[in-house]
Amino acid sequence: MAEVARAQEGDAWTRAGIVPGAVVADVGCGPAAVTVAMADVVGEDGRVIGVEREPDTLAVAQRVVANAGARNVELRQGQATATGLEPGSLDVAVMRHVLAHNGGQEQAIVDHLASLVRPGGSVYVIDVDLTAIRILDADPDLDDLIDKYVEFHRRRGNDPWIGLRLGKLATAAGLTSVEHRGWYAIVQFVPGMRPPAWAARDAMMTDGIIDEDDAARWDAAFARTDAATVPPTLLAPLFSVVGRRPA
Repeated sequence: MAEVARAQEGDAWTRAGIVPGAVVADVGCGPAAVTVAMADVVGEDGRVIGVEREPDTLAVAQRVVANAGARNVELRQGQATATGLEPGSLDVAVMRHVLAHNGGQEQAIVDHLASLVRPGGSVYVIDVDLTAIRILDADPDLDDLIDKYVEFHRRRGNDPWIGLRLGKLATAAGLTSVEHRGWYAIVQFVPGMRPPAWAARDAMMTDGIIDEDDAARWDAAFARTDAATVPPTLLAPLFSVVGRRPA
């Protein structure tokens, strides 16, 4: 998926300043696959700092970075609102698909990102509208997958529409020259591919959104999907914002 992100977001990365020689932070970097892709863009004269909250995920990220031989990547543990990075030290602060999981903290997070970039530097954020995700030619037993995932996020106080608010968040953080854009990512399923809703199944069971029968039904449906002659297509509405800190 890092290759897909780089292909679909490459122009936005350039507009944000993710270019050779740049110092970039990837806040909420997860397993660091996209971090490594950005490190390839900034090159040996640049640097990418990956910040991740969860220790287990950070350990995975460390292995990914080591296997990629990305010597210009540094990984740190930190929070989205408290990265521990020096204010004004970055050319670009990046956050991808994190705000949707941090309901109520969205503005504080974007404010923190804005504080990390130098005058003239940029904040780049990308997120989704979960309510508008579609799966074309999906197995009928997956019809409720996205609706359950949206309900899960709403019950946790998250905003499934967060991508629609990125421009307002950037402006409220004091950023200027704000560019708020949207598009559909269209990805054909390949065997073994699973959407984020599947990864959240245990948490959804814990929260009472689904039960074991639902999870088993989805599992069987994905197994049929893996063998399907006509694979489904995932259509995900993505939104990005680029905003600059005033010089």
